[in-house]
Amino acid sequence: MDYALQLWRKSILKSIKIIILLSAVLLCCVFSYFVIDLFLYAKNPACSDFIKKNVMIDAKQPFNITITRLCDKKIIQHPFKFKLLARIKGYDRTIKAGEYLLSPSMTPVEILDILKKGNSVLYKITIPEGYTIHQIASVIENAKLATGKLFIASATNQSLVRQMGIHAETFEGYLFPDTYFFPKNTSCEKIISVMVKRFWVMFTPDFQQQAKKMGFSIHQIVSLASIIEKEAGTYHELPIISSVFHNRLRKKMRLESDPTVIYGIKNFDGNITRKHLTSHTPYNTYMIKGLPPGPIANPGIKSIKAAIYPLKTNYFYFVSKKDKTHQFSTNFKDHIKAVRTYQLRRKR
Repeated sequence: MDYALQLWRKSILKSIKIIILLSAVLLCCVFSYFVIDLFLYAKNPACSDFIKKNVMIDAKQPFNITITRLCDKKIIQHPFKFKLLARIKGYDRTIKAGEYLLSPSMTPVEILDILKKGNSVLYKITIPEGYTIHQIASVIENAKLATGKLFIASATNQSLVRQMGIHAETFEGYLFPDTYFFPKNTSCEKIISVMVKRFWVMFTPDFQQQAKKMGFSIHQIVSLASIIEKEAGTYHELPIISSVFHNRLRKKMRLESDPTVIYGIKNFDGNITRKHLTSHTPYNTYMIKGLPPGPIANPGIKSIKAAIYPLKTNYFYFVSKKDKTHQFSTNFKDHIKAVRTYQLRRKR
């Protein structure tokens, strides 16, 4: 009897072991199938449609919402697998906000890598030399990065100006003219920060030392460079125009620059008059001595360099020849002759 019981027990244990082994094998097969299926899913696109679709991912957006948007646009299939893949890779909590161009022809792995790296759509903006804050605001608005009003508010925020280490009332003069690339929803503060950083890269320590040696602050040099930028029509004349202003400053003569007068006129209609020239504003260099309180535009590197390294001349006057060049004079008598030649006669 005992022997029969032992045999029965052994048979039961053997059966249990076989069941456990078969269960383990089955589990292993299911797991292997699941891993292989997920691997194949990760490496295969939803379809062969190469047309890229715009997908917006907001800051702090739940990953489930991201998956829903990708599914709605038919960029991915099987949302559960996509979520699991993202969790395994550790990407579900590290997706970056932005605007993305994605297509169903991209594999789930490629899509996740793009979202993780933040390779969002970048908007190109080009700021020409000599643009003012208001003109830059229009460029920003046209690129649909922000409203012009919001940009101007940030560019004239004195607290923000101080935070970025600039001793001025606004960012005028310090938004360096260049080509930039920004993702959508970039804050105005970030855009300004990038432009200001570019300014400090270009305004080298050598420039700063030279300005100090000349007895000018950085702000004064930028102000002078902005005037030179607005007056010049060709690059080769920049150092010559700079020499005129330096000579006048040295002799304590008024700069008498039309662009400074224009900058001080609200809603300027394009026609400068005698009344404008005789109006008392902080920027009317026909009425005030020395430099205006700040830059009248954002100068490029050539104008900045010209302000720091002017050509040595005896010129005190210049007048436009109406062909982007100027006639320079060493005395008032010759200047009046040049005015008659290039300005008054042409008006008749």
